[in-house]
Amino acid sequence: MPPRVRDADASRRRILAAATAEFAAHGIAGARMDRVAAEAASAKERIYAYYGNKDALFDAVFTETIRQILDAVHFDATDLPGYAGRMFDYFTDHPEAQRLTTWYRLERPAGRALAAVVEANRVRLEALAAARVTTDFSPVELLTLIQAMASAWGTMNPEFAEAAAAADRPSRRRAVMAAVSRLLSTPDSAARAG
Repeated sequence: MPPRVRDADASRRRILAAATAEFAAHGIAGARMDRVAAEAASAKERIYAYYGNKDALFDAVFTETIRQILDAVHFDATDLPGYAGRMFDYFTDHPEAQRLTTWYRLERPAGRALAAVVEANRVRLEALAAARVTTDFSPVELLTLIQAMASAWGTMNPEFAEAAAAADRPSRRRAVMAAVSRLLSTPDSAARAG
């Protein structure tokens, strides 16, 4: 019988997939490396050899999640309603990505910044500044509001989510895009209306 050949890349992919599910379900504090190892069909020692510790494994999972979002959701500063619609679609289709983002914010509010997150923010903010979008909001405010609207449907408390479920997915997507369009109305329009 020939010796078994280890495929380190395949092993890392299995570990990241198992860790993604584990962290999305339980957060960093609640995640258990035993469950990750069992799901990945890998020894716990192998996970530590590849990633160092649980925090470093979460960093690898979240960095990969950010890369996947950036690859799937094109940011276009000249079509912000379209961007919000694409973000809505991504988070609707990939709720684990939204849960990981929530865990990251909850459990790492002042931790070491991840390069992928810093870079994603820098690129989008620079694109907004260069596009000179006509709005009452700064690029930081605008991006914050757009991302909040795009992800809002997945962050509701269960009691309200039940009532909101009456709106189908296309209606929710249209509402997100319409709300972003309204953010882009002429400057001071909100002040005049209020």
